[in-house]
Amino acid sequence: MRFDSDYRMTLGGALVRSEASLKIEDPATGEVFAEAPDASPGDLDRAVDTAKHAFGGWADLSWERRGEYLIRLAEALLDHTDDFAALLSREQGKPLAEAAREVRGLANWLTATAAMRLPVEVHEEGSERYCETRHVPIGVVGAITPWNYPLLLAAFKIAPALVAGNTMVLKPSPFTPLTTLKLGELASTILLPGVLNVVTGGDALGPMLTSHPGIAKIAFTGSTETGKKVMRSAADDLKRLTLELGGNDPAIVMPDADPAALAETLFWASFGNAGQVCLASKRVYVHADIYGAVRDALVAYASNVRVGPGSDPETQMGPLANRQQYRTVIDLIEDCRAQGYRFACGGVVPEGSGYFLPPTIIDNPPDEARVVQEEQFGPILPLLRYEDESDVVARANAGPYALAASIWTADPQAGWVLGQRLKAGSVWVNESRPLSPHIPFAGHGQSGFGVENGVDGLREYTLPRTASWKRLG
Repeated sequence: MRFDSDYRMTLGGALVRSEASLKIEDPATGEVFAEAPDASPGDLDRAVDTAKHAFGGWADLSWERRGEYLIRLAEALLDHTDDFAALLSREQGKPLAEAAREVRGLANWLTATAAMRLPVEVHEEGSERYCETRHVPIGVVGAITPWNYPLLLAAFKIAPALVAGNTMVLKPSPFTPLTTLKLGELASTILLPGVLNVVTGGDALGPMLTSHPGIAKIAFTGSTETGKKVMRSAADDLKRLTLELGGNDPAIVMPDADPAALAETLFWASFGNAGQVCLASKRVYVHADIYGAVRDALVAYASNVRVGPGSDPETQMGPLANRQQYRTVIDLIEDCRAQGYRFACGGVVPEGSGYFLPPTIIDNPPDEARVVQEEQFGPILPLLRYEDESDVVARANAGPYALAASIWTADPQAGWVLGQRLKAGSVWVNESRPLSPHIPFAGHGQSGFGVENGVDGLREYTLPRTASWKRLG
């Protein structure tokens, strides 16, 4: 594979340009540095048609054979880790080391999922009657991925969909399409033609994909509001759905926690990837007995975090990934200032190019504050005081989201008990985001629909087919 600056879609194993193009900005400078194809309706039709044509032959392969293809793709990815990481850092903004971890994460998901199986379930096996259920592939999957983790969140979809026997049309975010286009180019040299197709385009392409009659299932990661639109669009022909949506994830710091020991881990639980993580700790509730100490420890740690371009090896936190999200977070900062909330640190928008913002901590704003109620998806964190355990559980459980929650304590057993009272698809004690291809991940409430990862996530890409026979006479 030649890693050049020619970005083309992958349709039926062929690399294809489009008549129109998207301009891609470097978030560290705000300047356009590349162009990506802007697919036409005809391009999408071709992608779906080739995926449908490839489906029969791919589904007929054994689980083992399909898994071998995924492992070969993972090995090829690892051979190009540096190339993918450099491009990912350039288009998304994250530091090179984080970008490389994401590339390796994609390879790990492919390899681990390649070994998963859904066994035949035998319900009855006798001399007169036999009955079983097999899990069969659905057909063509339309996958839509966001801009915060373009490769890793694609892995959540590509790996189970393909190993289960489906084919795919993959559409990345128009803000970060380049690494996904190169992934499609690499896959075209390994997978059977039409198994993985990559199309890129602007805002019009997503609805065309979700409503396309040739798509049997949609797998989407993005905002809750967009997820609702996807669900409506898929309703006409009853497409299967997996939706991983927004979160406003609470963290609870119990009174026995050590503020100094906690500061670094809790900071990155909130500010990793510049806060652009659906599973980030977005509301941190700290017991009144240690509130001041935790706040001061977080502020002290934040003051030494280096914010800069992802290409700088000294950078710990990069810019916001795009102008749109940058303006969203600035609007929240301005609202906090207008309301008179206290800034424990940050809050000053730096001059110069690029979408850089410093880590910003808001000191005990009211629960009705926008910065508490909304998913910030950026480097701004409300720190909130509590005194009563039942009160903090009620505050943590408030709102429509229920994606994840974390508890921080010197007594993991007490944290475990408290965690059972929280409404969330994932609850962690003394850790943040321990994701694995083997562990199911699902949002409750308006944070999701369906499951990703693990055997449960694999099952989402299949349909149960029950068959039986009975001896006559």
